Amino acid sequence: MAEFNNPQQEPGMERRLLVVFALTFLVIMLFQPLMKKYGPQPPAPAKTAGSGGQAGGAAQSAESGTGQSAVTTQASSPQASSAQTSLTQRSMKQASLTQTLAPVVANSETETVIENDLYRIVLTNRGGRVKSWVLKKYTDDKGGPLELVNAAAAGLYGYPLTLWTYDAGLRDKLNSALYVMATPTLPQSARKDGAPATSPTPVAPPEIKFAYSDGDVSVEKSFTFDRNSYVVGVKTAVNVKGAQVTAFPMWPAGFGGDTTGAQYATAQIVYQYDNKVERLAIKKISGGGTLAGPFHWAGVSDQYFAAVFLPEDPQNAAMVTLHNALEIPHNASDASNKQMDKVDVLGAAVGSVKGATEARLYVGPKALADLESVAVPGITGTDPDLRAIIDFGWLGIIARPLFLWLKWMYNHIVGNWGWAILLQTLVINVALLPLRLSQMKSMLKMQRVAPQIKSIQEKYKKYSLRDPKKAEMNEEISALYKKEGVNPAGGCLPLLIQMPFLFAYYRMLNVAMDLRHAPWMWVHDLSAPDPWHILPVAIIVTMLIMQRMTPQAGMDPAQQKMMNVMMPGMLGLMSWNLPAGLGLYWSAGQLIGIVQQSVMNRTSLGREMREMMEKRARKKEK
Repeated sequence: MAEFNNPQQEPGMERRLLVVFALTFLVIMLFQPLMKKYGPQPPAPAKTAGSGGQAGGAAQSAESGTGQSAVTTQASSPQASSAQTSLTQRSMKQASLTQTLAPVVANSETETVIENDLYRIVLTNRGGRVKSWVLKKYTDDKGGPLELVNAAAAGLYGYPLTLWTYDAGLRDKLNSALYVMATPTLPQSARKDGAPATSPTPVAPPEIKFAYSDGDVSVEKSFTFDRNSYVVGVKTAVNVKGAQVTAFPMWPAGFGGDTTGAQYATAQIVYQYDNKVERLAIKKISGGGTLAGPFHWAGVSDQYFAAVFLPEDPQNAAMVTLHNALEIPHNASDASNKQMDKVDVLGAAVGSVKGATEARLYVGPKALADLESVAVPGITGTDPDLRAIIDFGWLGIIARPLFLWLKWMYNHIVGNWGWAILLQTLVINVALLPLRLSQMKSMLKMQRVAPQIKSIQEKYKKYSLRDPKKAEMNEEISALYKKEGVNPAGGCLPLLIQMPFLFAYYRMLNVAMDLRHAPWMWVHDLSAPDPWHILPVAIIVTMLIMQRMTPQAGMDPAQQKMMNVMMPGMLGLMSWNLPAGLGLYWSAGQLIGIVQQSVMNRTSLGREMREMMEKRARKKEK
């Protein structure tokens, strides 16, 4: 039978293959020198800020204009090399690192600065976190740049945009690792003067990406920055051995603008879904507790600033509340005073329970105009924006319109918040003048029927309060009021109407961001107490004058004298540490009332009332 050989086993086949391999190797070796000389050259390494990139980045930032965001990258360690930059660019252009098993770790710590007209943010690749977040349009209590990162608390409890995981060991690892960081680049047509793609070119809006992997744990973080608002886009994803784990981006440690115990005490955890807004005070918050969503927005705020997350998937959102303690100087302005106060520091971590998190983060002032500019899709039954972060209280129906009216006066008439308050006070008191006249008429009628009322009371004096005869006394008095057209509550009506305005003003001044650090004459901050306490003293003096000028219907002269002293004194002490803006409104209202009362006392109605009171006083003396 004929023998059929395998074609791969034909005689001499192995020898021919060896000859082919040898020739191929020889050709490769001969062409190596030619390839080095005439082949494509590797790209030059990009310069870091430490070797001149910082100055170039600053110059390009200045050229970008005020409307764009500038990105500057600098090495925080002298060992940072061009090889690190090349690694960054190559790594971020490859496939998603959450699917990569090879280690991806930076060699040194680097920082990137994002800056526009609203803020200046310093990011570091250590933990892919924020080291500094300065709001350019606001100052701290000392007049310096307002730093929102609380350095003391952040050093203990974490920096903004670090990650929260329920595994403390994993959390520490994610927030201390050196991430590979990539800064954004522009298309060639958008670059200035043909700048290379690796230069820190200003972009709008920029995007910063961080990635880390040690083979078992892989992380992706990216942030985008809107040049026209305080909103930052946040995306995070963490995989452990190929499985996604829950990891929430967080704002963990209060705000840097807080320096006193009273300021720390205004912190709250706030969140909203549809028209339901919840505000949790410090005493209701547990550290590490989880609040299940859904949330349209959720985060932490203090008196004037907020850091709230707006999840892209509200239905699967959850929030971890963070509550820690911090020691601060009792008097920061007195370096010799070593006394320390213990304060509470609040934070929040918000993300998706389904794995990767995508959200927007608002970090900025609790100013109506800024909050109303942030759209919140999906909210029903209320305003679809962030205005609910501001708590105008149960008198918000008065406080918010009062503030909008005050702001209109400031913008269009006077240009100073103090004078705007005075103008608004004048308008309010002139509008209430008819009620003052109604009050005087009601008090005069009460004076006229006072003898008859006293006679009825004497008639039933012998009966106890539980005796049914007392009900007959009340019926007789009511019939007398009806016959004479007297309304017993008529004298209190103006006060009842003025008090809500006073309370609304108090609430408005506590939450109105625009009045923070607003000066007026000797007052440097209308939202803080009067430093010289002139306005509280003015309240006491004007109330004393007002009490003496105003007829008090049906009140015993001895009681009237006591009230004329006690009430102004008590209210003056209450206003001692209230916001100066409230003291200005209150004292100015009293001064306007004195003028009005002086004019009314000279009318026939006023003269008749005073004659009746003097006649009654003479009878008492006899």
